[in-house]
Amino acid sequence: MTEVLEIIRQRHSTRGAFDLSRPIEKTQLHQILEAARWAPTDHNMQNFEILIVDDKEKLVAVGQIPAELSEDFLRENYAQLSFSKEELLIKKRGMLASEFPPAWIDPEAWNPTSDYTSQLSFLARSVGETPLLLIVLYDATKRAPASEGDVLGHMSLGCVLENMWLASESLGIGFHVLTVFSNGRVQEQVKRLLHVPPQMKIAFACALGYPANSSDESLRVRRNLEDFIHHNQFGRRDLLWEPSRP
Repeated sequence: MTEVLEIIRQRHSTRGAFDLSRPIEKTQLHQILEAARWAPTDHNMQNFEILIVDDKEKLVAVGQIPAELSEDFLRENYAQLSFSKEELLIKKRGMLASEFPPAWIDPEAWNPTSDYTSQLSFLARSVGETPLLLIVLYDATKRAPASEGDVLGHMSLGCVLENMWLASESLGIGFHVLTVFSNGRVQEQVKRLLHVPPQMKIAFACALGYPANSSDESLRVRRNLEDFIHHNQFGRRDLLWEPSRP
């Protein structure tokens, strides 16, 4: 159990470039996909498909797809940022502004034209600097029983994501989730490029690889247990815990 918890604690996003000269071995990829195969899914529907993209020309083509960035996203993202490590340690949630492109952290200076260019280059860099892309799909015409809006199905896709992420972490392989692939226009162009059937939707994509820079200086924070645990009724915090790890 200690080993499992340690992998969970170490799990993180690798936002830098990957080492393109060091491909992921098939045996390692198989282990990551096995982790996805055994993810819990509602009613055991297993309503997911995984598209592996490692062809360089296709990766370049995917990276050239325009990705939109709305002003609403920019402002909501800005409200959750911390602009110093000290601020982030106090909040215990959110992310550092320095982890985002400059055009994403100043909503007052937002310009659709310049921001479009920034977002386009961000997607191109995210895809172009990875040797392997996993695109997780699901059949939008199917859903778990009594699951309006397929809420349970989307929870299951989250389990698939977490299993692959933890498996990658245990293998020392970097992992970066790219939710922009579920964006309407991006999704449709990716589907056309990779011949994805019409009924299939993209849940998310994951960039995998060995980090080009082995050092990881990013600050990771979590709330303490006593900040979110309630006992028998909301607001009652009479359980005793050992001090939470940072």
